[in-house]
Amino acid sequence: MDRAKAAVSKRSKSAGADFLQMDVGEAPPGGRADWLAARLRSAIADGRAPVGTRLPPSRVLAAELGVSRGVVTEAYQRLGEDGQVAGRGRAGTVVVATPAAARARPPEPRRAPEVFAGRPGLDVFEALRAAPARVDLTPGVPDLAAFPRAAWLRAERAVLHRATPAALGYGDPTGTPALRLAVANWLARNRGIRADPAEVVVVAGVSQALGLLARVLHERGARTVAVEDPGSLGVRQHLTYAGMATPPVPVDDRGLRVDLLARCGAPAVLLTPAHQFPTGVVLDGERRRRLLRWARDGGLVLEDDYDAEHRYDRPPVPALRGMAPDRVCYTGSISKLLAPALRIGWTLVPPALHADVVDAKRTADLGNAALPQLVLAELMESGALERHLRLLRHRHVRRRDAMIRAVRAYLPGAVVHGAAAGLHLMVTLPGDVDDRALAAEALRRGVKAHPLSWHGQRPQPPGLVLGYAATPPSEIDRALSTVAEALHALP
Repeated sequence: MDRAKAAVSKRSKSAGADFLQMDVGEAPPGGRADWLAARLRSAIADGRAPVGTRLPPSRVLAAELGVSRGVVTEAYQRLGEDGQVAGRGRAGTVVVATPAAARARPPEPRRAPEVFAGRPGLDVFEALRAAPARVDLTPGVPDLAAFPRAAWLRAERAVLHRATPAALGYGDPTGTPALRLAVANWLARNRGIRADPAEVVVVAGVSQALGLLARVLHERGARTVAVEDPGSLGVRQHLTYAGMATPPVPVDDRGLRVDLLARCGAPAVLLTPAHQFPTGVVLDGERRRRLLRWARDGGLVLEDDYDAEHRYDRPPVPALRGMAPDRVCYTGSISKLLAPALRIGWTLVPPALHADVVDAKRTADLGNAALPQLVLAELMESGALERHLRLLRHRHVRRRDAMIRAVRAYLPGAVVHGAAAGLHLMVTLPGDVDDRALAAEALRRGVKAHPLSWHGQRPQPPGLVLGYAATPPSEIDRALSTVAEALHALP
């Protein structure tokens, strides 16, 4: 190897202040950690510190720069929250990913985004995902940079090592026995649900579960499923596409108005009782009792437990399924715990519906892919998924708190809702604001968010639904500053 190649090889393994061309004299007073994080981020983006580079120990870099060790530690922590570096024990802090191009270069000004114009269609979420932006505050997106790749690979190797040839063939449409057992155990530990693994049906996310349930109910003569208002636009679209009317039932600070549910005459209701979307309220005890009485009188409850594991400032709320298994269809998924791309969820339905739901799943796709199910089962049963969840909770609290501070700083008069749990906040705004115009203007300036009016069938106060789980605190602050600028720019 010649000297030039040796130098390149050495540089690819470690980097220092001289190599990264950093001069602390450029840092603004009181902003050294921000300055250092930005310089390191730039070095990773332009290839001076490629993936695999070992950054200097914090003590060494602090001495080279002539700053306190805390400045370097804070900068490394911010890059870790971005998912760009990771601590590797004795190997030190290593670059593991390059920043997204959208973060490195804000979008050029462009025409008003059409995604917020008119009534949202079935493709509205795909259109919003495709729109370029500097910061994505879309609700319901977990911290994808935190995906436990090493743990997944270990579990995958273990699964492939012991998998028999039969495991690679067509399987049970309800899911692999290993995952159904793991899900039953997970729900018992985390959601207070006692279920036999034979009751679990593995599905391609909550969206498929709702589609299967709607199909079965439609075949049995049902044409209406009541929904919360405000409530998830996406859920409402799935039910409507399946031929169901979705009469709105108001939600207040105690959850669904069960008294008004009884009046609307719907045979079934879909709700999010542990962390209502988007308001974040919990269905209180008295209304839970009234809802279960309504169910015992012939109603059917569809319980979407979409992010109940993510709680911070309150104890867990038990699932309705544990109280009335004969009247509650329960759905959950891994989308908010690991990644939506896995497309793995589960449903538990009353015995009277189970065979029909299994038939619907069988004819839909013959069952989910088996290998990802087996890997997920390994993560669940080994304790790796719960360790990952504990890590996420700590990170989410920092990001949630950063968003609350930013809302208070940049949007005076705005009210924050649903901060005790979940992956998003609902923010209502004072005055007569067109929240769709606000979301469009924010997107034009490089920030994605949902207008609250998307998620309501009846008139709602103006507001935004802001996801924080996937965004580092420093970017959250800049994003809310941009939202405030967009608000002031409205006519």
